[in-house]
Amino acid sequence: MRHNFKSLKVWQKAMDLTDITFEFCKELPANERYNLIDQINRCSCSVPSNIAEGSGKNTNKHFAEFLAISISSSFELETQLLICERRNYGSEEKLKNCLELLSEVQRMIFSFREYVLKAEAIS
Repeated sequence: MRHNFKSLKVWQKAMDLTDITFEFCKELPANERYNLIDQINRCSCSVPSNIAEGSGKNTNKHFAEFLAISISSSFELETQLLICERRNYGSEEKLKNCLELLSEVQRMIFSFREYVLKAEAIS
């Protein structure tokens, strides 16, 4: 099964997440540019990228594997954001918004992955 990733609500929300995390990173200390900021930006891009990549796979099972990678990237992103929280980096409000949207995206990916796996079992 192939999906048009751009029409998937989960991909759209993951893209929103990428946008707000990039905005959050603009306020982080300059000395974190090649460490934490780089890592956050890579993780946030990886979430929608893996959804998109998986959508082109020939089977739902393969698509579900990419959704699992996307979930893993989201947990990595969450860890990086929690490190920022512990270090009091960036805007508290923007960080809160990032974490809330991240939680929503994680739930969406997990639910969508379950749906895709059930569709695989039926096929």
